[in-house]
Amino acid sequence: MHLDHAVTFPHRHTHSAAPLRPDGSRRALRIGLGGPVGSGKTATVAALCRELRTTYSMAVVTNDIYTREDAEFLLREAVLPPERITAVETGACPHTAIRDDISANLEAVEELEESLDLLDLILVESGGDNLTATFSRGLVDAQIFVIDVAGGDDIPRKGGPGVTTADLLVVNKTDLAPHVGSDLDRMARDAAEQRAGLPVTFQSLRTPEGIGPVAAWVREQVAAWVSR
Repeated sequence: MHLDHAVTFPHRHTHSAAPLRPDGSRRALRIGLGGPVGSGKTATVAALCRELRTTYSMAVVTNDIYTREDAEFLLREAVLPPERITAVETGACPHTAIRDDISANLEAVEELEESLDLLDLILVESGGDNLTATFSRGLVDAQIFVIDVAGGDDIPRKGGPGVTTADLLVVNKTDLAPHVGSDLDRMARDAAEQRAGLPVTFQSLRTPEGIGPVAAWVREQVAAWVSR
């Protein structure tokens, strides 16, 4: 992290109901990742897969409107075996498929669970959307919202459900701040005011710390899930 203050992750009871599958086994924890186009969602998903794939049995569902571009990127990068990555073509605004009509995503998630043995974690990446994008709690158990400094340091202050209510807000591409005139301290203050104690972390995937804080948060969510 590029700021002086520490990141803390307060416990929050946000998991949806029915953690067990029909056969009585525990289903995978589902974490959604949303955010504007170009904020770095797919790069964050890829980094999480590389960091966590030796610890957890995991899979990914990506969303694009008319293509499978994000899934194809993850496949080219070989972040997980091909059978653990699947794509949903939403054919409409991305938020529709993660919040309003979740049937295609829910089917993709359930098919992964049926075809792969005892998954621990499924990441569901939304297509690029605006600051209002949130996931249905019928689809995911926790959600991460990714913004980036190149989008402007006023983004946290503008708020919106994605910024204010996500279980974790990630301010990405901090290495670009000096080049685009973004004030990271200002972003941190504005985010803290908007989020009322919910956690915020700053990351650059180009630094040694990289995905570390976000991966630590995900590990906490998995630990809380399996202890339910």
